[in-house]
Amino acid sequence: MSQQQSPYLVLIDGSSFLFRAYHAVPPLTSPQGLPTNAIYGVTNMLRKLMNDYPTEYIAVIFDAPGKTFRHDLFDQYKAHRPTMPDDLRVQIEPLHRLIQCMGLPLIMEPDVEADDVIGALARQAEQRDFKVVISTGDKDMAQLVSDHITLDNTMSNTRTDIQGVIEKFGVKPEQIIDYLALMGDSVDNIPGVPKVGPKTAAKWLTEYGTLENLVAHADQITGKIGENLRASIDQLPLSKVLTTIKCDIPLHYELDDLKIRPIDKDDLKSQLTELGLLSWLKQLNNTSDVSRASPETLIEDCPPVERHYETILTDQDFNRWFEQLNQASLFAFDTETTSLDYSQAEIVGVSFAIESGKAAYVPLAHDYPDVPEQLDRATILEKLRPLLENPEKSKLGQNLKYDANVLANYDIELKGITEDTMLESYVLNSTATKHNMDDLAKEYLGLTTIHYEDVTGKGVKQISFREVTLEQATPYAAEDADITLRLHHVLSAKLKEQPALLALYKDIEVPLLSVLSRIERKGVLIDCAMLAQHSLELAGQITSIEQHAHNLAGKTFNLGSPKQIQSIIYDQMNIPVIKKTPKGQPSTEESVLQELAIDYPLPKLILDYRSLSKLKSTYTDKLPQQINPKTGRVHTSYHQAVAATGRLSSSDPNLQNIPIRSSEGRRIRQAFISPDGYKIVAADYSQIELRIMAHLSADSGLLAAFSQGQDIHSATAAEVFGVSLEHVTSDLRRSAKAINFGLIYGMSSYGLAQQLGLSRGQAQSYIDLYFARYPGVKQYMERIKAVAKEQGYVETLFGRRLYLPEINSRNAARRQYAERTAINAPMQGTAADIIKRAMISVDEWLQHDKPDAKMIMQVHDELVFEIAAADLNQCVDRIRSIMCSAAQLDVPLIVDIGSGNNWDEAH
Repeated sequence: MSQQQSPYLVLIDGSSFLFRAYHAVPPLTSPQGLPTNAIYGVTNMLRKLMNDYPTEYIAVIFDAPGKTFRHDLFDQYKAHRPTMPDDLRVQIEPLHRLIQCMGLPLIMEPDVEADDVIGALARQAEQRDFKVVISTGDKDMAQLVSDHITLDNTMSNTRTDIQGVIEKFGVKPEQIIDYLALMGDSVDNIPGVPKVGPKTAAKWLTEYGTLENLVAHADQITGKIGENLRASIDQLPLSKVLTTIKCDIPLHYELDDLKIRPIDKDDLKSQLTELGLLSWLKQLNNTSDVSRASPETLIEDCPPVERHYETILTDQDFNRWFEQLNQASLFAFDTETTSLDYSQAEIVGVSFAIESGKAAYVPLAHDYPDVPEQLDRATILEKLRPLLENPEKSKLGQNLKYDANVLANYDIELKGITEDTMLESYVLNSTATKHNMDDLAKEYLGLTTIHYEDVTGKGVKQISFREVTLEQATPYAAEDADITLRLHHVLSAKLKEQPALLALYKDIEVPLLSVLSRIERKGVLIDCAMLAQHSLELAGQITSIEQHAHNLAGKTFNLGSPKQIQSIIYDQMNIPVIKKTPKGQPSTEESVLQELAIDYPLPKLILDYRSLSKLKSTYTDKLPQQINPKTGRVHTSYHQAVAATGRLSSSDPNLQNIPIRSSEGRRIRQAFISPDGYKIVAADYSQIELRIMAHLSADSGLLAAFSQGQDIHSATAAEVFGVSLEHVTSDLRRSAKAINFGLIYGMSSYGLAQQLGLSRGQAQSYIDLYFARYPGVKQYMERIKAVAKEQGYVETLFGRRLYLPEINSRNAARRQYAERTAINAPMQGTAADIIKRAMISVDEWLQHDKPDAKMIMQVHDELVFEIAAADLNQCVDRIRSIMCSAAQLDVPLIVDIGSGNNWDEAH
């Protein structure tokens, strides 16, 4: 570096380095068998920094053991963090000794986090006109950036100044604290505003400047996100304190204490020999500089954090890589495309990785002025076809279902899908982090990756990936493959430590990926004319509701505006306030309006307006727009790694939330039709969660009812209300059904009272009667809560885990919610596992026997098929047989199957 007038101080976030190196570097051991991968990675990064910044002022700061003032403020701070792995813990002391042997000041301040020590030292140095470099991968440090303070992320080789913060986060350094408070932090368990991510946080702060000003104008934020903001106002000050780096802590260090000390070369050699760091030892024996490393030496000495990415533009280079791919036991594969919609996406390029740090990008369709000549896309894909379609050649990816669907656009069927890092992360812990590659790289590798918007831009200025230059595209695309491979090394090792989770991943989630891909690509037929007519009718009903509501209010108002509704209901009509928002305003949320609708007509009209408006905008208006012009069908996307319990979700369109109880919702299902000569077949597990409850609780009464084929709700009504089965009325059965389903979802007496229109005391007496008749259920609920409190998670019958970080919370509301989840998750999760197993078996039958039938939808406990009328009976019998044998419970699995010309008729 060039000589600067102001001296440099380099502050190194040792704790950040420690975890990043542990996850990034493959397992290494010393001659005595001590794990050394974290030691190896950290010291090599330190040497690189010393080479990049030849200053005499440098310090490495680690977190001290124990809790800090943040734990006193919020007892759940960092509660989600797993305990440190034993093979990392044993490396800390020898690493500290080696750092001290390098002559570097080592700082651990009791009761204070490393971030706060770094912040205090940085501000102190700034006041003395030092240039400060903070080496870290922690985004929280961006709040410290100033004219004198910059960040250096050694592992990603990026440096961030004030402008860099603005470009990366969309806010200024002085807004970072507010930005972090709004988003929260799942890793540190800092509460934020639900559903607020980087884009929304940056947008709000750009408009309002500060968190305090945003809160003052919270009523201007519309939609569900606005509701979330207003509901979070009380907790935001705490979040802000927790995310603020405390720079005014008293320090026991002066800047002169941070000078590099003279090094005892013999002592350092001894340490390196003991730890088996032979490359460094060899260099030490051949140079007088005992700590700093030249870039050339570092490349040899620290391959895990180096990246060698290649742009493939010639047949010779492609053939060289193709040969390596054919010989590899496993390779990472990724596509770069023109769209996130797989049915519309065109391939722009493909990338591969075989070993960590080494990857290649093959550009195929980039298009911009003076773009270099690229290999022909059709030719390359045809060369790749035998490899990609070979089931014996194992492929790895991040969300490979998308890539499989994109390749299908080119008539290539991706086979040999054996690993998917998104699914590995999801099975390990569905709630610990989001499961996209950027978040996984940060969580498990300590790496900040190149984001899509870093190369394409944002908003209206965003360009297509085909317009990205090869100089930018290669590092981004090759990194995707490289990071995926690195993640797999880490995640697969963790899965192997949990045999039940590994089996779940290998036997259910990975095979299901290809099943879902086939369902998505098949799609479903939609009757556009029917939906258009339905839309017109809904518009008329909505207009009528608006007019009725205006008449009741005596004035016109916007039924979609919570603020105007609040004014009409509470200020003008003087309807009693039964609940307030966190800001103290009368609430207009759905549960409140439902309660008010019992006694007042206007809230009921508003609920009807919201329901019909959502049906119109989400389904009757939008579904025709989602028809693929090539196939004439609607193609949803199923998501395996979203719902915490293992359930699938879907989007564009969301098939899981089409109402079935209302006549209007059923009419939407009527628009899902079969082609001529075919029928829609719906196969639905009957009361599967209640059957799972009977199995888990082993309650003799429930087991007997199901085994004898009784209607479980009538049987419960007979037990709870003390009547014979033949005297169970429809009202008694309805009440028993509410109790059956309510209790497995942890419903309280208050909730049951609201649902059945009873007093709370009467509802509690029903619950007491239920538990008296089914004591095994009560015992199971108490037992599973105790298990959850002890181990921090619950499991399905197939070993799927749901972690419950709030299960021992001192906050009663959070704890009780976790307890309800502990009761329900094993049932809902087991139901999800069972239907996934059924889907895999049904798909195997469809692929092997090839009947004229296709699986076209999955919705909760239901599978939907399109089957040739001539094969209907034979296929229905086989589907029922497969689904009923998807799991062996102590009660029979029952599947209700119907058929018709549309989805509604099939019910």
